[in-house]
Amino acid sequence: MPQSLSNILVHAIWSTKDRHPFLVLRPLRDELHRYLGGISTRLNCPTLIVGGVADHVHVLMRLARTITVADWVKEMKRASTVWLIEQAHRDPMLSKFHWQSGYGAFSVSESRVGDLCTYIATQEKHHAKHSFQDEYRRFLQAHSIKWDEQHVWS
Repeated sequence: MPQSLSNILVHAIWSTKDRHPFLVLRPLRDELHRYLGGISTRLNCPTLIVGGVADHVHVLMRLARTITVADWVKEMKRASTVWLIEQAHRDPMLSKFHWQSGYGAFSVSESRVGDLCTYIATQEKHHAKHSFQDEYRRFLQAHSIKWDEQHVWS
């Protein structure tokens, strides 16, 4: 076969360091989500949606054949950290911004894209009732991932 084709949908989630609410300002958060989408597009991984709340983000994207999930997350975090620190004139706390070192990456069926996009778009409503930790545990359970409670949050 002369052509290589793929459609690998990945839902990635990562949080701010110690889940500090660095992203509380809605305009800043919206700009960050657009910025993350741009980084992903530059990596040839088109985003379907980026969303989140003050302490974490969700990204649904199509993984390029030329990059690993780990390298994609590393660049997403690196570039967005630089950008957020540059925004410290808007909120001095951003000068101390860091993402948590880990992340979750989950495969997504094409048939579930619509529901997941709605879920990501309604993060504020969702987190009015559910903590990030409970949300993340549910994703880990749904994808049969074993984790050590002691280490998943540090």
